[in-house]
Amino acid sequence: MPRISLVVCVFQEGDLLARLLQHAAGLYDDLVVVHDGPDETNVRALVEKAGGKFFEAPRDFQQEPHWPLAWGKAAHDWILRLDADELPSEAMRDWLKKFRAGAEPPENISGFTCVWPLWNGTRAVSRRWPAGRHFLFHRQRVRFFGMVEQTPVPDGAWETTDLVLHHQPKRKSYGLVNLIFRKQAYRWRARIARSLLDEPAALNCWRWENRPWPVSWQDIRQHPFRTAFLRLTRDFLRTLRDQWRREGRIFPFAAISGPVHHTLIAIEYCRLRRLKARGRLDENTQRWAFK
Repeated sequence: MPRISLVVCVFQEGDLLARLLQHAAGLYDDLVVVHDGPDETNVRALVEKAGGKFFEAPRDFQQEPHWPLAWGKAAHDWILRLDADELPSEAMRDWLKKFRAGAEPPENISGFTCVWPLWNGTRAVSRRWPAGRHFLFHRQRVRFFGMVEQTPVPDGAWETTDLVLHHQPKRKSYGLVNLIFRKQAYRWRARIARSLLDEPAALNCWRWENRPWPVSWQDIRQHPFRTAFLRLTRDFLRTLRDQWRREGRIFPFAAISGPVHHTLIAIEYCRLRRLKARGRLDENTQRWAFK
């Protein structure tokens, strides 16, 4: 029978983590929580009370750089990767209980994906879109480098499910407001752009070795403005089509958010690349990256 380690990376968020642990009770065999920066609100006490392992990592304003540490500290190979502001649906809870009581999945299955409905701050506004959120995977069957928005790259295949993972932050989970008015979005874009100047192996990695950039990031590195144009046009239209097929309706602001975000990343990448070519790239020129 497969055993599961629940892995969560947080910055404070003790109230949300407590809610998650309540809803995830009975779904895992091991708990690992990594805190982004010093634990000034005593999240450790909550984790240790729940029987989990708690680790502090250097402040990075993002969780992905901490995933290799967290996965390495996990007791089991199957990683249930949830965020503090998420909740497993009843169907997902039942599925995970059956998974833990069943046989080990075939080795060609690296993990499983689910549906991750849009949240407007008070309720979910979609039911079957977006899909493809990786929620459970075998850590010896994926590879990863710790850059914000990067997801695990499978050795085998992701098995698709229609299970729902509720994403319920204290704000709206999508839209242009998040891209323009959230300081965190500026930090993320700056960090992504800075990372793209180097190779993935320069980041915190999990089984990545010296592999090249995935195509989605390499396109920005090689052809930033052409890639931005294609994502603002072709990818935007494809997303609208996918929304219509899965939901029977469209969410234009949710569909355009990703393309706009990647366009801004491309612009920042070009700015930093020029500075690097002139020998002027330093901490002070990376505006939002380390604030």
